[in-house]
Amino acid sequence: MIDLRSDTLTRPTPAMRRAMAEAEVGDDVYGEDPTVRALEERLAALFGKEAALFTPTGSMANVLAVRTLVGPGQEVLCEARAHIARAELGAHAAYTGLTMRTWRDPRGGVDLPVVREMFAPDMGPFFVPTTAISVENTHNFAGGAVTPLAHLQALKEYAGSVGAGVHLDGARIWNAHVATGVPLADWGACADVLAVCLSKGLGAPVGSAVVGTADAVAESRIWRKRMGGGMRQVGILAAAGLHALEHHVDRLADDHAHARLLAEAAGGDPDTVDTNIVVVEREDAAAYVAAAREQGVLIAPVGPTTVRLVTHLDVDRAGAERAAAVLARL
Repeated sequence: MIDLRSDTLTRPTPAMRRAMAEAEVGDDVYGEDPTVRALEERLAALFGKEAALFTPTGSMANVLAVRTLVGPGQEVLCEARAHIARAELGAHAAYTGLTMRTWRDPRGGVDLPVVREMFAPDMGPFFVPTTAISVENTHNFAGGAVTPLAHLQALKEYAGSVGAGVHLDGARIWNAHVATGVPLADWGACADVLAVCLSKGLGAPVGSAVVGTADAVAESRIWRKRMGGGMRQVGILAAAGLHALEHHVDRLADDHAHARLLAEAAGGDPDTVDTNIVVVEREDAAAYVAAAREQGVLIAPVGPTTVRLVTHLDVDRAGAERAAAVLARL
């Protein structure tokens, strides 16, 4: 089977397994795991931030990151298909007591005039105040679309002018970096706090991180423990993240090329595929998924008429070509 359901399906490479087996470890709740500390320092440096915090999941990283900017009874604005709004089971409301309002953009990007219109300043005990704006780059449900750096810079400038924070859901920021050549630190400068993932395109088995100011990370460390995310000799997992950063970033360009191949085979326009995600609109989505499975290709429905294909580390060129042949027949 060629599995294109998600880039979370990768398995550690032999070299990554060796790095994990040989990792120096300590108790991370005490702050004594040297491999975790090395990963956190590396991530902070890559994005030009003061600190980072290793978390077991991307959803936890997003909840922790957003709550550093938004408190109970306050709101965060985001695009309607954002992962924080659609795919985290209401965790932000459940843990933080915040609310969300959304705008809609066909590419999942920033519609700054609409954001300006939506923004609610603190007007006393009558309206929910906006304290943060969240963006996702790349945007999962918009087909891995990259929001241009200039758009995020303009948003950051506007948010600063009205006293709002910016959260960047950078689960696949590595793909945006490779697709555009924009340095990670430039993406980091567009946000007050980021959540980044190591277990999607980079192929680590577990792990994400909150990246931001030292104060935000210190607060997130407390809440990580409060949410049950305090971990012990977790350097075994952090070592996989370090290995991924060292060896699996540049190769994302292969995934992007494979995605364009699949888009063309599925009858789409490869020029609309920015990174490693292909969205196919089909009225017969369920039947399409079933037919592909019968021919050895696993793809995933993400809506009643929407199917998603995601290329990744475990699908090489030959696998992508075999999958493309199946999609072309369908």
